[in-house]
Amino acid sequence: MDANVLKKISMWNNANLEPSLREELNNLTEEELEDAFYVDLAFGTGGLRGVMGVGTNRMNIYIIRKCTYGFGQYLLEKNKDVKNPSVTISYDCRHHSREFAENAASVLATMGIKVYLFEELRSTPELSFAVRHLKSVGGIMVTASHNPPKYNGYKVYDEKGCQLIPELADIVISKIDAIENIFEIPTRPFVELQNEGMIELIGEEIDQEYLKHVLTVQVQKVKTEDLSIVFTPLHGTASVKLADVLKDLGYNVTPVSEQMIPDGNFSTLKSPNPEDSRAFEYAIELGKKIHADILIATDPDADRMGIAIWHNNEYVLLTGNQTGAILLDYLGKFRKHGPKANVYNTIVTSNFAKAICDKYNLTLIQTLTGFKFIGEQAAKIENTDEEFFFGYEESYGYVIKDFVRDKDSYQATVLLAEVAAYYKEQGKNLVEVLNDLYEEFGFYVEGVQNFYMEGKSGSEKINRIMETFQKNHLSEVCGKKIVRIEDYKLSKAFENDVESSLSLPKSFVLKYIFEDGGWFVLRPSGTEPKLKIYIAIVEKTKETADKFISELQQKLQAMVEDVE
Repeated sequence: MDANVLKKISMWNNANLEPSLREELNNLTEEELEDAFYVDLAFGTGGLRGVMGVGTNRMNIYIIRKCTYGFGQYLLEKNKDVKNPSVTISYDCRHHSREFAENAASVLATMGIKVYLFEELRSTPELSFAVRHLKSVGGIMVTASHNPPKYNGYKVYDEKGCQLIPELADIVISKIDAIENIFEIPTRPFVELQNEGMIELIGEEIDQEYLKHVLTVQVQKVKTEDLSIVFTPLHGTASVKLADVLKDLGYNVTPVSEQMIPDGNFSTLKSPNPEDSRAFEYAIELGKKIHADILIATDPDADRMGIAIWHNNEYVLLTGNQTGAILLDYLGKFRKHGPKANVYNTIVTSNFAKAICDKYNLTLIQTLTGFKFIGEQAAKIENTDEEFFFGYEESYGYVIKDFVRDKDSYQATVLLAEVAAYYKEQGKNLVEVLNDLYEEFGFYVEGVQNFYMEGKSGSEKINRIMETFQKNHLSEVCGKKIVRIEDYKLSKAFENDVESSLSLPKSFVLKYIFEDGGWFVLRPSGTEPKLKIYIAIVEKTKETADKFISELQQKLQAMVEDVE
């Protein structure tokens, strides 16, 4: 182990550690020690996220205090002229989430920043809303979103309820990195600070304001009582209010009772991720019993939403791209908009959106992956003649109105239920609606490959793979000519041997565009130890699209595995 790692281990060994972390530290092998300390957890597309445990590469109360102290310094410097600045904090159902939230609150309150802390778990979108509603200078959400149970995480928000974009996160990181002793951060007792009014618990009042805004995403009156919905929050924060919202709107809602209970172990699940078909196992079983039209699942912090539709005697799961296309087409058809209405998605989201936007005279703007970039764009057009119309990304995140500057499963669920009810009145389910869109615009078919590579060796392997692809400019794959390569790390595009500049921020992402407009993208995950490869193809038939995606995935897998 190098000297820096040994120095960090020594500091932790000599500290007065919390007892369970002390016991864990004493029992780590040399290999486990190196993995726990070889690097400090860094902010990615989803903020800070990691396995819970002892060490600088783990989520624990000391890392939370350190990050919060750096964030607090950043906020105080940025808001020198703000009298009595405040920060709003929420948390999800995961192990230690409440403990982490209270530690963050104590650090900030000790620094003289008032904290509004949700009394119980609340969703990421409600946290984003609450930051602006309470006029806070920032926000914190303790969550690891859809990651496995051993993970927790920490997302930070600006005064607009948007996650920090990279250049701002870099300032926070520099302040965090400047902290020499993680164990000397001033932190007074939580109860003492609460008694002094520096920490204030919030809840029902904010819920009502947030839900009042959520209801405004409805476009038109539909026959709600005829639509049968099975809903599951996957043990997460949407268990608090979302089923009640649907019931109050008149929908026939049956919750998956076992998964309405907050549970950091996600005991009934193989994966708490609505992108994973296994997350729907309980919902499918219940749906078949009661003959539900649609199944809706939200992830633990309730920013993502996934759906399944009863079609031809089975439940068909739709992707984020497919759901986004259905919602966008419905909004384009029925919601009024001006001449400068913008739709936002990311560079790994299907081109389906462009075709639909063109039909309805909407402007499509693409950002880097990560909803903070969509939130940033929403903030830029405030008080202008441009209009935020819809934002979404392929990973099951949608926002219909920008009173939330993050993904919002509450908004998405309310609109999705309306869309399903509307088409049911027309005698169609959403799979049939999607097929109509394919017939009109072409068969836009997508695929995602995930290559998991954990620990230090995994991180190094992902970098080698990216560098190999970056150096070797591909000209064709599986018989299709590549006409353009976009290298977001270099901020350069290469087309017909001509080099040009890219305007989006730098990020280690590579995009390869085929001559027919299809593409694939390589991107290391910002929240998990994996490399992701996204594919998007448009063909005249679904069969030819599926066949090419299968061939391309096999070829790309072989290329990835060939990298030593």
